[in-house]
Amino acid sequence: MNAESIKKASAVYFTLLKEKVIDENSEHFETYFDPEVRQTVLLLADESGTYIIESPKRIHLVVQPTGSIFATNFTHLKDKHKQIESKKHFHLVSIVIMAFLAAIDSNQAAKIRTKREGISYYALERLVNDLIMKWDSILKANSAFGEEERIDMKDVVTTWKYMEVETDDYGAKKGNRRTRIGLIASSMRLLETEGLIVILDRDDIPKAIPKQELFERIEYLYHDYDRYELFKKLMTAEVGEHAENPSN
Repeated sequence: MNAESIKKASAVYFTLLKEKVIDENSEHFETYFDPEVRQTVLLLADESGTYIIESPKRIHLVVQPTGSIFATNFTHLKDKHKQIESKKHFHLVSIVIMAFLAAIDSNQAAKIRTKREGISYYALERLVNDLIMKWDSILKANSAFGEEERIDMKDVVTTWKYMEVETDDYGAKKGNRRTRIGLIASSMRLLETEGLIVILDRDDIPKAIPKQELFERIEYLYHDYDRYELFKKLMTAEVGEHAENPSN
């Protein structure tokens, strides 16, 4: 491995660290696929606890969930994203994002429709509300629901139920993260910051439109994570499935 290849690989990797994604229009895209450069980039990624996703038109850099020098704990996440005040808000943000991902990842028709039209914050609020009301019913039959998934379902359900919906005068209240729409806005900003969605009509009826980069993350990365599939299953959990066994 010569010095020139190492220099090129370092340029590719540090561009990925900064931009998170390199597309086919980048000068680094073709360079990456030089065998020696690619081998060095993959080595750098592995040593730093990051992971390369290769798609036909893009290269993604993502952080491995454990063992990464770039991984952030909850405290660091709070420092970076001020809208995440507590672990229950972190869980709610995760649920909002997961509901969004589940909606766009349900079938090919949903993928095409959401790429064209997006999902409005109010439609997403209804999705999350329907989901949490279903979880509320499950909790009444099985108080241990959520323990296996390490989610405090009771706290999440209670917090959401008593949040103001904020369907009126969005423009005046959009900064209030303690409302449902404010929480959804905060959640979508996390995806926007990562370059995975575009947010339109911020001052009217805002909507999130998934970018191709997000679909590629889902296809090449998330589908391989058991945690993602577990959460997707939770999105469609039926009340009867989680009722307590009367013989217990």
